[in-house]
Amino acid sequence: RVPQVQPRAEELSELYRELSQHPGLSTACLGPDLTTQYGGKYCSLYTEWSQRDLARAENIKFCRQYLIFHDGASIVYSGPAGTCSEIKDELLSRESPSGTLKAVLRKVPGKEKEKEKQFLEVWDQNRKVKSIDLTALDKHGSVYDDDQFGCLAWSHSETHLLYVAEKKRPKAESFFQSKAPELGTSDEDTGHPKKEDAPIKVGRPHLGSAGGWLCGCGADQPVPQGEQFVYHEDWGETLSTRSVPVLCVLDIEGNSISVLEGIPEHLSPGQAFWSPEDTGVVFVGWWHNPFRLGLRHCTNRRSALFYVDLTGGRCELLSEDTRAVWSPRLSPDGCRIVYLENNVLGPHQQCSRLRMYDWYTKHTTTVLEAVPRQAWGEYSSGDVWGQLRGMLSATTLITGAFPGIYCGALAGMCWAADSRRILLDTAQRSQQDVFVVDTATGTTTSLTADSPQGSWSVLTIDRDLLVARFSTPSCPPMLKVAVLPAAGREAQTQWICLQDAPAVPGISWGIRTLQPPPEQEHAQYGGLDFDAILMRPSEGPTAQKPPLVVMPHGGPHSVFTAGWMLYPAALCRVGFAVLLVNYRGSLGFGQDSVASLPGNVGTQDVHDVQLCVERVLQEETLDASRVALVGGSHGGFLACHLIGQFPDTYRACVVRNPVVNIASMVATTDIPDWCLTETGLPYKPDALPDPAQLTEMLHKSPIRYVDRVRAPVLLMLGEDDRRVPPKQGLEYYRALKARGVLTRLLWYPGNNHALAGVEAEADGFMNMALWLLKHLQC
Repeated sequence: RVPQVQPRAEELSELYRELSQHPGLSTACLGPDLTTQYGGKYCSLYTEWSQRDLARAENIKFCRQYLIFHDGASIVYSGPAGTCSEIKDELLSRESPSGTLKAVLRKVPGKEKEKEKQFLEVWDQNRKVKSIDLTALDKHGSVYDDDQFGCLAWSHSETHLLYVAEKKRPKAESFFQSKAPELGTSDEDTGHPKKEDAPIKVGRPHLGSAGGWLCGCGADQPVPQGEQFVYHEDWGETLSTRSVPVLCVLDIEGNSISVLEGIPEHLSPGQAFWSPEDTGVVFVGWWHNPFRLGLRHCTNRRSALFYVDLTGGRCELLSEDTRAVWSPRLSPDGCRIVYLENNVLGPHQQCSRLRMYDWYTKHTTTVLEAVPRQAWGEYSSGDVWGQLRGMLSATTLITGAFPGIYCGALAGMCWAADSRRILLDTAQRSQQDVFVVDTATGTTTSLTADSPQGSWSVLTIDRDLLVARFSTPSCPPMLKVAVLPAAGREAQTQWICLQDAPAVPGISWGIRTLQPPPEQEHAQYGGLDFDAILMRPSEGPTAQKPPLVVMPHGGPHSVFTAGWMLYPAALCRVGFAVLLVNYRGSLGFGQDSVASLPGNVGTQDVHDVQLCVERVLQEETLDASRVALVGGSHGGFLACHLIGQFPDTYRACVVRNPVVNIASMVATTDIPDWCLTETGLPYKPDALPDPAQLTEMLHKSPIRYVDRVRAPVLLMLGEDDRRVPPKQGLEYYRALKARGVLTRLLWYPGNNHALAGVEAEADGFMNMALWLLKHLQC
């Protein structure tokens, strides 16, 4: 008889509490080199971490500092400096180029009925030297602290700060607003214009002398009537408070703030930094005509690199204006800017190009093209990695083969000291590795090929000191440091663990590679394979033959990399095996794999997951009578498809904000282009879907198979989800209820697509685990 285990809710909550306390590592910053009395070099390393605080129901941030002693070629000693401490109310922070100053954007709760305020602070090594109330100055709306538009950039002269904020919106009043009396009112009350701030000078006396490029925004306009309820477009999921971004400059000495003018009206600027010699500002501009589409996780929106010359206000295009670009990074010598580039529209995530603009020759080159397929070859019997990871195929990656670029952003500091090489991390099938790229030759070298397999991320590099994050499915994030060797010797990189994280006991894992059968091959992109990560309990009553939870990822163009993930790790500790499927269309497998899925959602991806499940059940000691599905977004789309198309395989299902009907989603989502692209149809902003196109969307949707569903379904919906609006889940809930299928719906106010609020995430895990335990009869 299969061992039965039914943990109580108290045991589950204690397990979740334990695992959720593992902190995540978000940022790192290296201080300037100092010299000891004996001639040795050392520097400080400042890191920021996040952790769930279940008692406060919030994510908290805290900092840890370390000392690194090095001789320029290797790290001699490294260790922590003091204990960690919580960071309160910081939205953004940035060290100055010299490392002697630090800028902090801080939120301060308002007193009584006042709104929350924002302050921009400047700290030196001993104290706070400036604290400026941005809300009181009223030159703009809230400062952007997101990673899509936001920035906090020091001028090279360290006299000015550049940031992005919402454009000041004129106050509006009703047609029937009572007028304030004329007597005794201030200029501000009556709308009389105040004197404008003078244009500021940045770094050098001649800058800004022409005037016109910076606006003090001190003049109040007459209050318009009837404008109270005008609709203002926003940038969608997680960016609903972002509408019209403007670039702003703080003159630290003069205590004045000005808004940069000269940016074309059809562009929304962001990701800005100072140009060499502080002559102007470089930024990414996103087109927002004819209307704004969702931008989060959408690296296919038309955008380009621009330069505004502060001496004359001229706005100059630096890149092609028919592409999508992001993550511009200036080299230490101020001569080159690298950035990532995708095609416009099509899949939201793609294999990206790495481009480089030469500041002085004005010439742009392509450093790395998109990779159609990664090179493969036979592996020898001595291939330890292939043996340990339990690969199903007899091939493995050719050592050093570059998989292409699949990353949301380059690290803020990614250039080596030679201003020739850059560091980046990218998905490489079901792992994530760190590569160094020679921008002159386009050659790439893995810095993690001989290191433990898992998920590596670059945090920063400064003076060739490299800081990275590493984790595996059974090991929470840890901090790694190394010295980048000279060009040509990068493969000899020696990583040192600065902050270890002990592996979570009772979890084993491996990566499997699968080939679809001939009848499921793509007609144009044949020969593609895909991966899955299998986690299973290595101890406990179910370890010998555990029930299986199948998790396809969302996107669909994203990827599970072999890193730390809370839900899968916790489910594994409960006693489930967890199968994370990177079906064809996932990132990290070449652009051909990405391109194979649009037009085939609901078939190719569904069949890949089902093939993987059947193969694993055949070849592993798992309980084939107790198999469940868990998925969110497109993973929920696949889960709902699978319980309808293969009702005999699955005994339970849990879905989070699932896509269930593409035809009804197209008119309500912030990404209508996704609905057409993934259905295999062309997207045009000015074209409405015709009946045939709507029929095709419905045909590819899981709602089509709702009559065949028998497995109990738990739905979790975020009330504020703009990407897959909760009406999608409600539509499925009603359809299941009408057909007598056991269904439960959880509704999370204040949560969007990710359901990442601490309370929602914790409650979601508990309900998911209890639902699976109950309906798999564990």
